[in-house]
Amino acid sequence: MAVGPVVTSVELRKFTYEMNDVGIDESINIPVYKRGSKHTASEMVLRMFTDVGIVGEYLGGAPTEYAGIPMLIHKVLGQNALEREGIYNQTKHQMRQHARMGISQIDMALWDIAGKFHEVPVYALLGGYRKNLPCYASTFVADNEPDGLSSPEAYADFAEQCLEMGYPAFKIHMWQDSNIDRQIATVEAVGKRVGDRMDLMLDPGCIYDTFADAWKVGRALDDWGYYWYEDPFRDGGVSAFAHRRLRQMLRTPILQMEMVRGLEAHVDFIVADGTDFVRIDLNYDGGITGVMKIAHAAEGFGLDVEPHGPGPGARHCMASMRNSNYYEMGLVHPKVPSHAAQVYLDGYSDRLDSIDENGCVHPPEKPGLGVELDWEFIEKNTVDKVVLD
Repeated sequence: MAVGPVVTSVELRKFTYEMNDVGIDESINIPVYKRGSKHTASEMVLRMFTDVGIVGEYLGGAPTEYAGIPMLIHKVLGQNALEREGIYNQTKHQMRQHARMGISQIDMALWDIAGKFHEVPVYALLGGYRKNLPCYASTFVADNEPDGLSSPEAYADFAEQCLEMGYPAFKIHMWQDSNIDRQIATVEAVGKRVGDRMDLMLDPGCIYDTFADAWKVGRALDDWGYYWYEDPFRDGGVSAFAHRRLRQMLRTPILQMEMVRGLEAHVDFIVADGTDFVRIDLNYDGGITGVMKIAHAAEGFGLDVEPHGPGPGARHCMASMRNSNYYEMGLVHPKVPSHAAQVYLDGYSDRLDSIDENGCVHPPEKPGLGVELDWEFIEKNTVDKVVLD
C-alpha cells in the first residue's frame, strides 16, 4: 500500500486572456509593445488529482510541453505522488526521444502535492537557505513605438527608472535583427547611464549571424563591465565549443544553457568549458527535481546557476540554493508591466512593481507552491481541456 496520496487523474487546460498595447514579434513569436493593439494570449495549466483530495496545480509551460504528457501519463497514474524521484526517472526514460517534454510540468504538480500533504511550502521541503531574492528587470524585446523601447536612449531611460524603483540589476533584450551598430549603441547608452550603479546583462536571444558579430558586441560589454552575456549565437545556444572560444576572447562572463535540457547535458556543457554561469529552467529541465539536481552539480564545479523566468517554482528553488544571484522579473516594459497572465487570488504577482524596497521578492509561504489560482477566471476562459485518467 502506498504511504501517501495516489495520483488518480491529470487535467490539462489551455485558457486565454487579453493584453492591451501588445502585439507579437513574428520573428520569434514573443510579445512586443505596440500601442493601441490588443493581443489574445494563452496560458497552460495542469491539475493533478489524488485519492486523498489533495490537488496539485501548476501554471506555466508551452503547449509543446503539454503535448508530451499523454505519452508519459501511464508512468504517473496510480503512483504514490510523494515518490517524485521514481516518477522523474521513469518519465525521463519514457520521453528520451521526445525532448523529455511534459516531465517538468508533472514534476511541478507533484511538488505542489507534497507541500500540501506535509503542510509546508516547497522551499521548506527542499531545505530553505534564504527569503530575500534579488531581482533583475528583464525587458521586452525592442519595439518601434515612439514611447517604447525603440532607441538606445529609451533603454537607458528604462534602466534608470528600474534603478530608482530599487532594482539592483537590468537585462536587455533588443531588436531581433543583426544591426550590430544599433545593438552596440544600446549597450553603451545603458552602460554610460547606470553601469556604475547596477549590474547589467545582455541577452540577444541567439540572433547574431556570425562569431564576429557576437565578438564585436562582447567587446562593448567588456568596455562597460557587463555582468553576463547570454545566448548570442544563431546556433540556438547549444554549442559548447563556440561559447568556449568566445569566453577565451572576452572578459564578460557567459551565461548559457537555456536551450540545453536536463542534468547530463548541463554537466557536459560545464565540463567542456562552455559557460561561466549556468542557466536553469523549471519548464525544460525536469521541474524542481531536475533543476535542483543541476544546481547541486554546478555547485560541485564552483559555478552559480541562474533561474530562467519568474514564477512561484523559481522562487522556491532559488530560496533553497546558495549558488544563485538573481531572480528574473520579466518580461517588463515601461508601458506594459508584465507579459504573463496574473491569475492569482492571494496577491502573488510577477510584475515590474512586485519588488520590495530592497529590490527583492520572496518565496510564497503557503503549503505547496503557495499560490491560489483564480479558477473562476480560468474556467470562464478555457478554450481546451483534456482529462487523463
